[in-house]
Amino acid sequence: MNSLLWFGLVGASAAAVHFMVVWLLVSQWQVAALAANVLGFLLAFWVSFVGHHRLSFAAQQATVRTSLPRFALVASLGFVSNELLYALLLSWGMEYRLALFAVLVAVAVMTFVLSRFWAFRARSSLP
Repeated sequence: MNSLLWFGLVGASAAAVHFMVVWLLVSQWQVAALAANVLGFLLAFWVSFVGHHRLSFAAQQATVRTSLPRFALVASLGFVSNELLYALLLSWGMEYRLALFAVLVAVAVMTFVLSRFWAFRARSSLP
C-alpha cells in the first residue's frame, strides 16, 4: 500500500480519536470545546505517530529517535493551526463538531507534506 493511502487511513484513525474525545468531553462532561480539543490532540498524537512511523512512512526507515521529535514539532505546528482556526470558527458561531471536522481536514494537508519530506526522512537521506 502506498504512503498516501496509509497516511489517509492513519490520519482518519487519529482524527476519529481526536473527534470522539472532543465530542465525549463536551457532550458528556460539559468541558469547553477548546479545552477538550487539547486533550483530543494529545491522544490522537500517539495514534498518528505510531501509525505513520510503522505504516505511512516506514519505507523511509527513519528511527524513532529521529522522527519522534520532528513529528512532535510538525504535530505541534498543526495543533497550533488547528486551535487558532477552531477558535476562529467557533467565534463565528459554527457548531463545534462541524468546525472541528473542517479544521482537521484543513490541517491534514500540511501535516502530510511536512511528515513526508522532513519528519520521517531518515537522517542519511537529508542534504
